[in-house]
Amino acid sequence: MPKFKPHRAGVRVDMTPLVDVAFLLLTFFMMTTQFKPEQEVTIVLPASHSEFKLPESNVITINIAKEFTVVGNDTTHIWMGLDSQILRQRLFTGYKNLEVMIEGKLEPTKFKENYYLSLSYPVPKSQLANYLVQARTANPKLVTVIKGAKDADFGIAEDVMEILQKTQITRFSLVTELASGSAHE
Repeated sequence: MPKFKPHRAGVRVDMTPLVDVAFLLLTFFMMTTQFKPEQEVTIVLPASHSEFKLPESNVITINIAKEFTVVGNDTTHIWMGLDSQILRQRLFTGYKNLEVMIEGKLEPTKFKENYYLSLSYPVPKSQLANYLVQARTANPKLVTVIKGAKDADFGIAEDVMEILQKTQITRFSLVTELASGSAHE
């Protein structure tokens, strides 16, 4: 064995490319992240003490608004939302050329180009069962959620629950606001 060991030359790692890649990834994710846009209809939820958490995906949301909306020749207080953009595009294709009057204002271009990017759509009560069946057929894992405005007419909520029963959707959640004041979904 030699008396003297040769001294190894130190290895130097350049960290510049690693920092560049990290910032590129950070920039990419910041640019491509989509935040949840505002809902078309304002729903003021009633209070409750339940702390049940709803799932983040595979959700059908039925919003019951206080104000009516005119869809074509029908008026409705019901808005239906789906979390899947592909399913929204498949179900609500007819909304491309539809004139909708929201809270007294006619909005003919609301659903024109990117109609499938809206979170919810006004649905006449007579067509709600059809949309629910189509959605459940496309994705049987969907969880049904009803969000009713505190000031909305209870008769509409009762009608929605009857339609759910007729379409064999016997399990659904009612979304409320926590009594402490923080919204809870």
